[in-house]
Amino acid sequence: MNIENTLAKRSEIHVMRRLWHIVSGITAVSLYYTLNLTPLLCVYIAGAVAVLGFALDFKRFKSAKLNKSLHKIFGLIMRESEKQSFSGLPFYALGICLSLLFYSERIAILSILFLVFADPMASIVGVRFGRDRIFPNKTLQGTIAAFLTCFTLVIVYAAFLANPSPNLIMFAFFSAIFGAVSEILSTFNIDDNLTIPVLSGGAMSLLN
Repeated sequence: MNIENTLAKRSEIHVMRRLWHIVSGITAVSLYYTLNLTPLLCVYIAGAVAVLGFALDFKRFKSAKLNKSLHKIFGLIMRESEKQSFSGLPFYALGICLSLLFYSERIAILSILFLVFADPMASIVGVRFGRDRIFPNKTLQGTIAAFLTCFTLVIVYAAFLANPSPNLIMFAFFSAIFGAVSEILSTFNIDDNLTIPVLSGGAMSLLN
């Protein structure tokens, strides 16, 4: 079976990609806290991963043999649209890097959690239950799922910090709106691995 012809389409749930997206994000955040890493160190690590990811993509664009080999290795988490375009990995790492670089620690972690959970939840719900199209590849149901996920993340993260504010519900509500909107903006040929943490982090910084 030719794996190049079995890569998942954007219109599919693509379970393995969603699991990779969530597990890799949870692992990164867990290591950040358990190892007491500094935000600056994580900026360097995420930045290095992003650079290496982009470099590898450029390399495989020029080498059909390398491209085919990578399809076989990462076929379970790659999309068909990524055969001749950038993969999500470097944008995922770049989004994390920029969030940790520009925003306060807690806002950065929240924006990363939005990326880790809201993006796959919006995709899963949109593909499985989406009926009302907002854009060609975005549905109202998926956007609502992203909103509810972001709202829940803010509340749970505040409880984890044991430092809730009287304005928490309002902050969570508007943060969730910006999180959902930043996920929608990926429809304009901007990778949501980048838009979600960077735009939602910026909006939460202003709200905070």
